[in-house]
Amino acid sequence: MPESTKSSTGTDPHVYVTVLAGGVGSRFWPASTPGRPKQLLSLASDEPLIVDTVNRALGLVPEERIRILASDRLTELILEVLPSLGREAFMVEPQARGTAPVLAWAAWEIAKIDPAAVIVSLHADHIIKPITAYLQLLRDAADLAQETGRLFAVSVPPNRPETGYGYIEPGERLDAPAGVQAFTVAAFHEKPDTETARRYVTEGHFWNSGIFVWTAAAFLGEVRKVAPEIGDLLPLIDDESSEAFFAQVPSATVDVAVLERSARVASVTATFDWDDVGSWEDLTRSREADASGNVVVGLGHVVEGESNVIYTEGSTVVTFGVNGLVVVQSGDITLVSTTERAPDLKRLLEQLPASVREPTTPGGTD
Repeated sequence: MPESTKSSTGTDPHVYVTVLAGGVGSRFWPASTPGRPKQLLSLASDEPLIVDTVNRALGLVPEERIRILASDRLTELILEVLPSLGREAFMVEPQARGTAPVLAWAAWEIAKIDPAAVIVSLHADHIIKPITAYLQLLRDAADLAQETGRLFAVSVPPNRPETGYGYIEPGERLDAPAGVQAFTVAAFHEKPDTETARRYVTEGHFWNSGIFVWTAAAFLGEVRKVAPEIGDLLPLIDDESSEAFFAQVPSATVDVAVLERSARVASVTATFDWDDVGSWEDLTRSREADASGNVVVGLGHVVEGESNVIYTEGSTVVTFGVNGLVVVQSGDITLVSTTERAPDLKRLLEQLPASVREPTTPGGTD
C-alpha cells in the first residue's frame, strides 16, 4: 500500500471509517458480476477500486479503525485483495437492507467501542484525487461534526448536468475553517432527467457524493428521531443479535430514511475531484485517453478510430475504422456496444438468459 496513504498524523483519535462495499455494478457487465462486483475491478488504477478506497482511508485512520460493511460472500472476495485488514475489520450484513440500517448498525457498534466516535462513511467504488485535499476536507468535516452535532454530506461542484447523481440544494452558510465551504442543506434531490439536471447546475446545486461525516451519537439520535422504524429496532442488536435486527428492519437508503427528514443535515463542499464511474463510457474520465480520445485497458489496439473504450482481461481486442464503441472482453464473454448505449446495460441484462447474465465464473460461463 502506498506510503502516502498510511499516516494518520493529524487525525482525531476518535475518527472511524466505514466503507459501504455492497452492490454489483451491473453497468460494468460482463466484467462486473455477482461473483466479482464493480468494487473489485481495476477501473481507476492497477488496483481494485476498494483497494484504492482503503489506501486513501489509511491516510485518515489506522487499520483498526476501518470497518468494511459487506455481505458474507463479498467479505471473502474482498479479503482476497485486502488480506492485511483481517476479518475483524468486516461487519458482515446478515441481510441486504440498504444503507440506512447498515450505517445505523455500524454506528451502534462503533459507539460501544468509543462513545465519542466520529464516523466517516465512504463508498468502495469512488475515484478521488488529489488525496491530500480529500483527507484534509474529511478532517475538517470531522471537526465540524464534533463541534456542531450536525450530519455532514460532502457535496461536489458539478462540471456537467449529470443525470446519474443525486443533487444537494444548499441552504445557509455555516461558520467553518478557512478554505472550507459549509452550509445547511435546503433539500436533497433524487437523480433528475436531463432538463432538470441542467437547471440544478444553473441554480448552483451540488452533486451528492454519498460521502458522509457525523458523530455516532448524533447520527443515532437522528435515526431514533426521524426514522423510528429503524431506531426503535436497534436495541435488538444487543438484546438478541444483529441477525434479529436485520430480519425485522425495513429496507431504506440513508438519504431517504434519515437525511431528507432531518433538520440537522449540513454539507461541506469538496475541494477534490470526485467520480462515481457509473458505466463503461466513464472510463474516459478515470483513465488516460490517447490523442484520438480512445481509452484502452488491457491488451487492446485501436486503429483509425476515435472515442472508443476497450477493456480486456486476457484476450487481445483490435478495432479498425470504428468510432464511439465500447468493447469489453471478460472471461468467455465479449460485449460490443456504443458509448451512447453503454449506460443502459441493465436493460440488456434483463433480456439475457441467466447463464450469460450471471456466469458461475467471473466474466465467463462454464
